[in-house]
Amino acid sequence: MGRFLVILGLALAGVGVLVSLGLPLGRLPGDFVFRRGNVTMYFPLATGLLVSVVLTLLLSFLRR
Repeated sequence: MGRFLVILGLALAGVGVLVSLGLPLGRLPGDFVFRRGNVTMYFPLATGLLVSVVLTLLLSFLRR
């Protein structure tokens, strides 16, 4: 459990560094924003897929 928490913390720190360097996480092509009057709906499809693929690869690598 401790090893998992350390790896999760390092992964979050890595994502933070990438975002601070200018990676447009959350504003990728494929992320949809719908605006109607006073209502804004954000649907991060591409960002969700990217995060899913990265986490799947990371966890499959760590299980071996």
